[in-house]
Amino acid sequence: MDAPHISRTRPTAAMGKGGAAWALAEAFVKLAPQHIIKNPVMAVVWGGTVLTAVATLAGVATPGFGWSVTVVLFLTVLFGNFAEAVAEARGRGQAASLRRARQDLSARRLDGSGAEQLVPAAALRPGDTVVVEAGQLVPADGEIVEGLATINEAAVTGESAPVLREAGTDRSGVIGGTKVLSDRIVVRVTAEAGNSFLDRMIALVEGSSRQKTPNEVALGLLLAVMTLSFVIVVATLPFIGAFVGVQINVVLLVALLVCLIPTTIGGLLPAIGIAGMSRALQANVLAKSGKAVEVAGDIDVLLLDKTGTITHGDRQATDFVALAGITAAQLHDAAMLASLADPTPEGKSIVKLARERGSQPVEPSGAQFVAFSAQTRMSGVDLRDGRVIRKGALDAIVEHVRQLGGQVPAELSARVDRVARSGATPLVVAEGRQVLGVVQLSDVVKHGIKERFARLREMGVRTVMITGDNKLTAAAIAAEAGVDDYVAQARPEDKLARIRAEQAQGRLVAMVGDGTNDAPALAQADVGLAMNSGTQAAKEAGNMVDLDSDPTKLLAVVEIGKQQLITRGALTTFSLANDVSKYFAILPALFASALPQMGALNVMQLASPASAVLSALVFNAVIIPLLIPLALRGVRFKPAGATELLRNNMLVYGAGGIVLPFFAIKLIDMVLAALFTL
Repeated sequence: MDAPHISRTRPTAAMGKGGAAWALAEAFVKLAPQHIIKNPVMAVVWGGTVLTAVATLAGVATPGFGWSVTVVLFLTVLFGNFAEAVAEARGRGQAASLRRARQDLSARRLDGSGAEQLVPAAALRPGDTVVVEAGQLVPADGEIVEGLATINEAAVTGESAPVLREAGTDRSGVIGGTKVLSDRIVVRVTAEAGNSFLDRMIALVEGSSRQKTPNEVALGLLLAVMTLSFVIVVATLPFIGAFVGVQINVVLLVALLVCLIPTTIGGLLPAIGIAGMSRALQANVLAKSGKAVEVAGDIDVLLLDKTGTITHGDRQATDFVALAGITAAQLHDAAMLASLADPTPEGKSIVKLARERGSQPVEPSGAQFVAFSAQTRMSGVDLRDGRVIRKGALDAIVEHVRQLGGQVPAELSARVDRVARSGATPLVVAEGRQVLGVVQLSDVVKHGIKERFARLREMGVRTVMITGDNKLTAAAIAAEAGVDDYVAQARPEDKLARIRAEQAQGRLVAMVGDGTNDAPALAQADVGLAMNSGTQAAKEAGNMVDLDSDPTKLLAVVEIGKQQLITRGALTTFSLANDVSKYFAILPALFASALPQMGALNVMQLASPASAVLSALVFNAVIIPLLIPLALRGVRFKPAGATELLRNNMLVYGAGGIVLPFFAIKLIDMVLAALFTL
């Protein structure tokens, strides 16, 4: 298995000639002290560049050698800046396409009396209500409070197919700049001007609001400490050399320092962080910070809703199972009456199946319909003639019947178990104090989901399925899907409790959600992936938003995070390992003339001390742009545990980082010796 499979509904922002020219110009801009100081490794190289230039002007080194070292050091800094600028250029291209969606819009704002006022969208404030009709653009982020409409969100998601948004549902959120295709909606504004969803996306992909991740900060601190240590070591060498009778040229000292410090990872580190967020956006996932992407690679537990994530989420009534003494007609007539006002796909499928079985779907006059709630876990209808019909979960209906003084038939449990063991959801129907039977709701596990869970398991991630189904149904679906654990008969608050329990044991948890009742759990989770189609509360609570509203995208997010961590680790290993060969090039050049024993270190048999120094510095410089594509694309990896991944990195990038430079430096030395007299 190679690199993680990631759905790409938005094309990657390719960097053409314009982008390359911008990145090159930006590389020079980043030479400014206020920017270069943010990268201690490159700041030291830049300081060394200035020092060698001054030393050459002062006659400390021969002009040919001194200016050659100065130019190579300058290119090293420039290449490091260019790596960061290239990553930013990709985000700049993505931001440009987003800006086209953010136009100077006007809005039809409603005042207190319900009259419309035409105002600029920038004048809207949270709490304002606006009217949007077919053909118009939504002026600001908000929630639909009245009506429903099909909306084209291609400007944000890249998906051309229109989506349905409806008031009072978990799919009521709308984004400023998207286009209403049909009907009329009233939207309550939820975002300040300049802080809309598109504004935040643009700031994030351009890198203007990017914050360094904890691991990036820690690695940056380590590199700074290593750099400071080598500065101190190199600064003491002239005194040590004087003690043994060796006078060391300042240009050679600077060359040694640059080869000692981890310039490769120092130059690529910012690009790796920016590229991680860019890869997430290419998968149509908006990460609100680089930390969210990185933490996704470290998570231990993945909490997933069954419906829509593991299964297709399109449960349909497939059978009516009547109890003894109850006719099939009694059962499907009652189930149909209880479902006439049920807006869910399940309720509509019950009406459809009942009609196919001979029931006549006529809405009774004067009936009072009871909506489903997570607390009661049942719904139904109270008819004007006194009949009370309910459908719902087994335990909820059993309690309801007993409260009315009825008896629950012994066979009910066996019928429910039989439906549940088949992987379907049993929905019990009761009329008054009498249980009539069971409606079988069937869903289908998504193709390939079991293999994806196996892939996550190989990476050390444990999957937990959250479902409102009873334990038997949950167990059957869990076994078919291949999850590691499940929580059955779960209520919204159970998600939050499970997340806290896992975190209390030191684990990092990720989850996905779209409703307002998911917001507390999304906020509590270390990685909370909210659906773009969901409520504003859910999107604000999560630290990632999936623009495609695909719950399975969380699996891809984990792989993106893993890839970023592995890429940073691999390139850090390579950077530290390739310093070894430079020691064998620089040290003999420094000391071999005064200490002949040091000549034994010249294992590469380089042409001259000057050629050795330049060869090491040239390799040190050119390896940075050569690794830019790898830093941006990410290291390919196979799912494995942390120990195996570490071993593979050490073998490939550790051993490769030691061996490759020996051949490369020798080749550069041969070229320099053939072209110049050094």
